Amino acid sequence: MTTVVLEIDAQLYQLLQAAAAAHDLSLEEECRRRLAGEEPHSRYLQALVAELRAEDLQRRAARS
Repeated sequence: MTTVVLEIDAQLYQLLQAAAAAHDLSLEEECRRRLAGEEPHSRYLQALVAELRAEDLQRRAARS
């Protein structure tokens, strides 16, 4: 299993916690639900995913 560490601001963290509670989910489950496309992605989250993908591509290129 791959571990992903996300750095998010306090306001977004609180919003994720509130959404998790509203859906009776853990914070991890709420994040997975959003990443699976069950919730429209925020622009912030889309930018974060794009940045993570770019960093992954750079790491892979450096290993080659």
